[in-house]
Amino acid sequence: MNHVFHRTPLEHLPHAVGGDGIYVIDDAGNRYIDASCGAAVSCLGHSDETVRQAIHDQVDKLAFVHSGFFTTDAMENLADRLSALAPKGLDRVYFLSGGSEVIEAALKLTRQYFLELNQPKRTHIIARHQSYHGNTLGALATGGNRLRRNQFAPLLTNVVSHIPPCYAYRHQDDGETLEDYGQRAAQYLEDEILNLGPETVAAFVAEPVVGATSGALVAAPGYFKRIREICDQYGVLLIFDEVMCGMGRTGSLFACEQEGVTPDLIATAKGLGAGYQAIGALIVSNKIFETLLNGTGFFQHGHTYMGHATACAAANAVLDVIEKDKLLDNIQAQGATLTHLLHEHFIDHPNVGDIRGRGLFQAIELVQDRDSKTPFDPNLKLHSHIKRQAMERHMMCYPMGGTADGVRGDHVLLAPPYIVTEDQIGEIVTRLKDSLDAALGEVL
Repeated sequence: MNHVFHRTPLEHLPHAVGGDGIYVIDDAGNRYIDASCGAAVSCLGHSDETVRQAIHDQVDKLAFVHSGFFTTDAMENLADRLSALAPKGLDRVYFLSGGSEVIEAALKLTRQYFLELNQPKRTHIIARHQSYHGNTLGALATGGNRLRRNQFAPLLTNVVSHIPPCYAYRHQDDGETLEDYGQRAAQYLEDEILNLGPETVAAFVAEPVVGATSGALVAAPGYFKRIREICDQYGVLLIFDEVMCGMGRTGSLFACEQEGVTPDLIATAKGLGAGYQAIGALIVSNKIFETLLNGTGFFQHGHTYMGHATACAAANAVLDVIEKDKLLDNIQAQGATLTHLLHEHFIDHPNVGDIRGRGLFQAIELVQDRDSKTPFDPNLKLHSHIKRQAMERHMMCYPMGGTADGVRGDHVLLAPPYIVTEDQIGEIVTRLKDSLDAALGEVL
């Protein structure tokens, strides 16, 4: 009898017993290409010796100590490295155990920051529809993923409002330039700030490249620069959620680097520990830290495993590997290969409406009709069929539903490990094409 409460209790899962590079191996000896790093987590694959050795060494020395009593070299070194690598002015790092925890910390820090400034009316958070920021209640309330939110709506805070996403494929007008659309999409933020009252708005939260909910959705040029201007104009904090798109995934260590914009807080996780340990980090601007330091001197927050020594040692090793093996270069090179092959295989596919993304973070959006961009009937659950067909072909990818409006629409997200080769990219795209066509054969 199986006593595990799986996330999908009715689904029979293969039993993973090993890993080898970009492959996961089951108990029957099948080798699955991990074309999505699970959920954009296992960015170094499943058998990196450097990270494994760092974990062993740290456990032999000191596995864990509560951060209310001690600091550790592993935590101090990792904070030094992240602050040096982050955009200028983001110099303090608060360590947690994953993305949802980091977003919760960002929200609570934002609230305390404005209390320290004697601005208690600033309670409102603004985020975007078709975003995802985590599954704990504060993070879930902040995200705009209707499928995940709806049944828990009575438990969610009512101080979060959502504006339309920057989603050119769906919302750019005919005859409108991409740049003009970006400015129009950013204007929704200013409109909402004015609607709520500028003195009541605390923060705007956004993914620089939207992940799970919209599938590698890249903003229009100039969008985030205008967002930064609006936040500055009204004294609103800008929080970038890079939990999925950060730590090199899009071709730069921080996704916001490619937008030329520095936020007030960055949430990062997933690729930071590469799946070898559970870790997340909130990277905080000097102005926020100094405000607390010169006020109460205490952040009213905390978790048992924050700053976990073994997790910090693993993350240090992940950064070592990314730097030593020049993996940002490989992300850019293989990202270009992935872009080319996705267009080669899908640009004329009758059910692929959009191909998008950056680096090794790319997706295809599926439609029933290309001309009208009409999504498939959500009752068909096309994304579920694609996932099953891909697993039958021994490949993990990340299909999701609700892409277009929270209910309708399907996409498939690809986020392979940073160590992927050109030949492996070719195999991923071939298996995706076969999986999609097989799934379409089941629903059409």
